[in-house]
Formats: sequence, C-alpha cells, structure tokens
Amino acid sequence: MDSSGEKGEGRVIMEKKIDKIIDPSLEEEISVAEGAAQEILEELEKKRMYTGAGGQAITIIAVLTSCYHLVYAYLHPFFALDHRALHWMLMSVLLFALYPLSRKRSPKNRMSVLDGAFLVISAGICVWIFIYSTPILNRAGTFLPIDVAMGTILILLVLEAARRTTGPAVPLIAIIFICYALFGPYLPDFICHKGYSIKRLSTYLALSTDGVFGVPIGVSANFILLFILYGALLRKTGAGLFFTDVAFALTGWSRGGPAKAAVASSTFFGMISGSSVANTVTTGSFTIPLMKRTGYPGYFAAGVEASSSTMGQIMPPIMGAAAFIMAEFLSIPYYKVCIAAAIPASLAFFSTFMQVHFRAVSMGLSGLPRADLPRIGKAFAEGWHHVFSIFLLIYFLMRNFSPERAVFWAIVATVVSSFIMNIIRRKSAREFGMLILEGLKEGATGAVEVAAACAAAGIIIGCITMSGLGIKFSSLIVDASMGHLYLALPFTMIACVFLGMGVPTTAQYIIISSLVSPALIQMGVLPIAAHLFILYYGTRADITPPVALAAYAGAGIAKSDPWKTGICAFQLGIAGFIIPFMFVYAPELLLIGDPWHILTSFLTAVFGIVCLAAGVQACLLVKAKWYEVVLLLMVALLMIKPGLMTDGMGFALFAVVFISQWLRKKRGMAPTAAT
Repeated sequence: MDSSGEKGEGRVIMEKKIDKIIDPSLEEEISVAEGAAQEILEELEKKRMYTGAGGQAITIIAVLTSCYHLVYAYLHPFFALDHRALHWMLMSVLLFALYPLSRKRSPKNRMSVLDGAFLVISAGICVWIFIYSTPILNRAGTFLPIDVAMGTILILLVLEAARRTTGPAVPLIAIIFICYALFGPYLPDFICHKGYSIKRLSTYLALSTDGVFGVPIGVSANFILLFILYGALLRKTGAGLFFTDVAFALTGWSRGGPAKAAVASSTFFGMISGSSVANTVTTGSFTIPLMKRTGYPGYFAAGVEASSSTMGQIMPPIMGAAAFIMAEFLSIPYYKVCIAAAIPASLAFFSTFMQVHFRAVSMGLSGLPRADLPRIGKAFAEGWHHVFSIFLLIYFLMRNFSPERAVFWAIVATVVSSFIMNIIRRKSAREFGMLILEGLKEGATGAVEVAAACAAAGIIIGCITMSGLGIKFSSLIVDASMGHLYLALPFTMIACVFLGMGVPTTAQYIIISSLVSPALIQMGVLPIAAHLFILYYGTRADITPPVALAAYAGAGIAKSDPWKTGICAFQLGIAGFIIPFMFVYAPELLLIGDPWHILTSFLTAVFGIVCLAAGVQACLLVKAKWYEVVLLLMVALLMIKPGLMTDGMGFALFAVVFISQWLRKKRGMAPTAAT
C-alpha cells in the first residue's frame, strides 16, 4: 500500500543477533547504517510528532479508526456513500492533525489554528453528508445552495489534503482536469466538450459516488486500510524478522548469499510494508552493510535493496493499493488479479535474483558459513503463525470471499495466533497489547496518504467521466500509434514512467488506466493485461533516475553515489520494463489459456529472463565479452513474443554464447571486461 514506514520499524529487524555473522565489527557498521536509515525516514517524514495529551488523542482516534473499519468489514452497517463519508472524515481528521500546512513554517508538535479549522470543516461536511445522504441523493439534478457550497468547500479541502500528503503534482493534475471540465467549449475541437457549470461540477464531484466518494475512495475505505492494518500488525508481531531469517537460512550459504537473501527478504517484506522507500531503509539497514562486507560495492548493495523493495507492490498475495482498485475497475475478484500477477511478479523477482548471482560469479564471491546463519527449522518454529495467517488470507480469497472479509479473518488470525505464541513463550501480555495498539494506530495513520491520493484521484475520474475525455484520449492514442500495438505500448510506458515520477503509484494507475486502457483494449489487449501493464510501469519510478527515491534512500545508508546507485537499481529492476510487453503478447504468462501453452510460455520467459540478467551483468559462466553481451540481450528481446521462429533464433544465439563461455572457462582464459 503506498503507506510511509514508521521510524521505529528498523528496530524490529535489528532485534536479530548479528554478532556471529562474519565478524563482530559488523554490528557497529549495521548500527551506523540503522542510524542513517532513521535519519532518512525523519527527512522524508511529513508528519507532526505529538507528545503528551496530543499524542494520546491521535492514538485514540487512529485506534478507533482501525476498529471502525474492522467492524464495517464484518457487519457492513452503512450504505456506500455513508461509509465513504465516515472513512474520509476519519482520514481527514488524522490528516489535518498530522500533516502541517508547511513543513518549514508550521508548528512541529501541535496544530495551527488554520489546521484546526480545516479539520473541523472537513469533518463537519462529512458528518452532514452522512446524516443527509438520502435527501442529497434523492434531489440529484436539483441542487440547493447549501449543496453547492458544501461540495465546493469539500473539493478545495481534498486538494489541500492531497498537497500535504503527496506533494503538489496530484492536486495540480486535478485542477487541470477541473479546468478542462469547466472550460470545455473553449478548447480545440479534438478535445472540446459542452462544458459544465461550477454548480453542476461541484455537486457531481462531492455529493455523489462518482467523484471524491467514487471507486478509489471506496476501495480505500473497504480494502486498502485493512490491508495496511494487516501489514502493520504483521510487522509488530515479528513477521519482518521471520521473513529475514527464512531468507538468510535458504540463500545465505550460496554464492552471493547475502545479496540473494536481501532480494528475497525485501521482496516479501515489501508485501507487508507497501512502501518501497520505507522497506529500503528498514531491511536495508541490515542487508546493505552485510552485502558490502561480503564484497559487493556500496552502490550495488543499495541498488539490490531498492530494486527488491520496489517489487513488493507487484508481488501477490498482498500487492499495492492499486491492485485493489484494479479489481474494482475490472469488476473481477481480487484473487484473480493476484493469480494473473503471480508469474510476472515471480519473473521480476527471479531476474533480480539471477543478476545478483551473475555479479557474484563475476566477482568470485562466496556465501556465508552455514553455522553463522539462522536455521530454517528454528525460524519456522518461532514464526510459523505468520505463514498461517497469509495462507488463511489466500484460502479465503480463493473461496471467493471479498477482500475485506478475507483480510478481516487474516487480521484476527494474526492477533490470536501471536497472542497464543506470546502465552506459550511466557512473554508480557501487557507488552503484547501495546504492540497491537501500535499496530492499530499505524494501520490508520499509514492509510492517510493513500486515502488522500484516492480522494483527489476521484476528482480526476469524475472530470474524465463527465467530459468523455477517456474516449477522446483513447482515440488520440489509437490515431497516434496508427492502430499499431507495438507503437501504443511504448507510448503508454513513457506516459506511466513520467507521471509516476511525480505522482504516487495509486494515483498514477488511476489516471493512466482511465485515459489509456480503453485504447489498448480496443487494439486487442486483454483488459487485465492492459491494466497490469500500466501498474508495472507506475512502480518503476522509485528506481528510475532522476526520481529514484528508493535508490536514493539506499544510497544514504550505503554512503554511495546516489546517481550511480539509481542507475544500478534501474539495471537490477530492468526486467520490470520488459515483462509487461511479454504478458501483453503472451497472455499465457497471466495464467490465461491451456496448460501446455502456459507452461511453454513460462519456460521460454524464464530462459529470456536468465539471458537478460546475464547480459545486464555481463557474465554467464565467466565475464562476457562485448559481443556476448549483445547476443544475450538479443536473446532476451526475442523471447518477448512467443513463436517457433523467435524462440528458435534465441536458443541458437544462446548456444553460441554458452559454448564460447564454456570453452573459455575450461581454458581458464576469462577476459577482464568491465562488469
């Protein structure tokens, strides 16, 4: 979920005793890295830090917010508009209390008078909508002056809320779309429309289930907050440490083991973190120093961590917030999105894993001694209940439970199983209760940014729907690409990456999917493939220079050059730029089609990913010469589109490289080409 990490999360990972790994001096290096991680989080932190009565009040509101959403997930006591109004009321109260008007000039530990006014007005409008929702909906089309006033003020407050949490890009884009809806008749012919009055626009956007309270905020209210809460409770009960131990136990002993363990632990921890930056600084405070100590350059270690952490948003079963919105847009169960995303996400993970392996081969690195690594049996004995709750979540999703009901039972299972384990280990019940309260608080506060982005995105969606811009823009895409899919896909990729550099993944996905996905579908792309294509490129911004926030955060921990780290993270995550083209041309990679074609497409995709990883790292069996790198990359590109001719050419080229490298390795004459 696009939630920001809490500053204390790194402490959970660092509970692990590291004095046995390699040498005792590593503990000091990790301590320094952890301090750097905390500084990065503090620098990125936009929230106020309350103490005393103010902090207690925020905690109470946040805990009550999480509890309300749990009750709603089980009982569903209100209709859609009522529930979404209450959700935004709670989110806006936390938002205006936690996020200052100005990070430099506003008070750091208390609200200003203006913040208090925004909070009261926003909450009051939401309560008014909740109380009078039925009359408001009944008089749709004939609006009273109070409707126009309340709607206009609410839209302005939503734009300000989005500015505080996500920066200026999202509200600026929303304002552009509002202007488009208002001034349609004065625009060029190819995008003009009849235009709408402020009265019509404000009431449509603020007092219906098509604007602010549309699908995005509905998904935030029904699913996203609960999944963020689930992730927060998993972290608080020790799931992060469990995933790290399992990853090191499984891969730490192999060649380049620490980096492979970092890939595995960061990817799976990213599923419960949801924020690539927060995940990078949390697990990176441990994995980056360890990778550096075993021989990897600092920029490479930071790049591995950033690239792996970013994959959490595309890794089932707990994907990023946009995945839930995708399920609503496509009108399909969430588990079908997870099924479709399983192979592409696994390929992206495998690509980074293999790049780490080939870099270790080229550098002649080895793994850690098994005696210094966690034991897999002990790790599962201590943390099996975390796996139980995740499998329970998958089970309920596969049984066609709604995501909110499935995650409700997963949360219950997490709390109950962790409490039982707490009793068995004779730990303090009071401390466990405090951890659960902290998890409830983090679940609510972590959902604020997503809720603000969804509310602002609802304004954009409403303007697109009213004006018919989606159809017009799709026609422009079709015309610009001359109806050729191989041109439309790169256009879409560029739009996603550029928009993603200034807009959170969720908002970026909503905007691009509304404008572009109809054009791709019109050209024959399957709907779920078109939407996943857009989602993948939205996540790439965190590791794509010049705005590679996750990479720059890793660079701060590794004390490496930020630009060099960003380029390295981009290389390690490059499969994420190619895999979407693969599943568009081969829907079998989305588990669509007969088993034989799915299997063959998967195997050729794996082969192409291995060649891509070897080409990017310039090493297969030994360091590669320049022409071998070119051939390996050609093989990877040939595997994008399945077919006997392209696959046959790819295998033939690979055979040339493999034989050349095998003979050179046998003679012990590996070149010294730069990696």
